[in-house]
Amino acid sequence: MRRLLSFFLATVFAITALAEDKPKPIHALMVCGGCCHDYENQKKILSEGISKRANVEWTIVCEGTDREHRVSIYEKPDWAKGYDVVLHNECFGFVKDDAFVEQIAKPHFEGLPAVVVHCSTHSYRQASTDEWRKLIGQSSFSHETKRDLDVKPINAGHPIMKGFPVVWHDAGDELYKNEKLWPNFVPLAQAYGQDTKKDHVCIWANTYGKGKVFGTTLGHSNETMSSDVYLDLVTRGLLWATGHLNDDGTPAKGYGPGGK
Repeated sequence: MRRLLSFFLATVFAITALAEDKPKPIHALMVCGGCCHDYENQKKILSEGISKRANVEWTIVCEGTDREHRVSIYEKPDWAKGYDVVLHNECFGFVKDDAFVEQIAKPHFEGLPAVVVHCSTHSYRQASTDEWRKLIGQSSFSHETKRDLDVKPINAGHPIMKGFPVVWHDAGDELYKNEKLWPNFVPLAQAYGQDTKKDHVCIWANTYGKGKVFGTTLGHSNETMSSDVYLDLVTRGLLWATGHLNDDGTPAKGYGPGGK
């Protein structure tokens, strides 16, 4: 009986130790909403698609249908507490309150990783503060007409770009115009602008204060977001921003799908 009890206790301790050694999932906050996009479906596409590729659990705040909406969670001084990364997929370009915008940017400057996609680049563009634009890594105020884009890597050796096609034909998307690239902005891929007759960076990495930021202006349609190329890319970007991406573009141990 004593041997059986000792064996049982040893097994329990071993299982407990293994559980304690297993990395905890990345706790990600997704903020989405605003005008012009199908955020109700995009929140599912992004959260489910990324979690199939990486060890990520989500809290999702999706609200507001106009460009002047102030997302409720941002009203809290400690709005980012408890999260390992924030994925911004929002379209609130007419919010002008500088203090409100700076409160959004502050946790990222202090070190909270960020992933910014599509219309997030144009959010808060009517505010006079530059803090959101510095967080994004670029200033952009307009985009070209929706059309097919040929996206080409310009830094294929970066871990985020591992496995990305030599040319990705992104059907029915929008090319955002780069008005200004801030100092810590690292271009990763670009597409040609038919209106401006020049290339515009549409995938990048950035550092804002102590925070690492992955960004892409791509992702207007559900079709783009649902593609394996896009979901693979954004997953690598999130893992890179949180420090869980290997140099070969694979998830660090414990941060692949299912905690592998």
